[in-house]
Amino acid sequence: MWVYEKKLQVPVRVSGPNPKLAKYVITQYGGPEGELSASLRYLNMRYNMPTDMAKGI
Repeated sequence: MWVYEKKLQVPVRVSGPNPKLAKYVITQYGGPEGELSASLRYLNMRYNMPTDMAKGI
């Protein structure tokens, strides 16, 4: 059985919104060179491979 404790390693205090940082985080996640677009590119490459042998690689 797993025991899950929802606790951060380092205590964090948020004093207010920071639009500049939020824009940066969103750009890294969903921008043209972000993590989401990279993962979708890899997934798309996997299904567009010409041979089944290359798909496994």
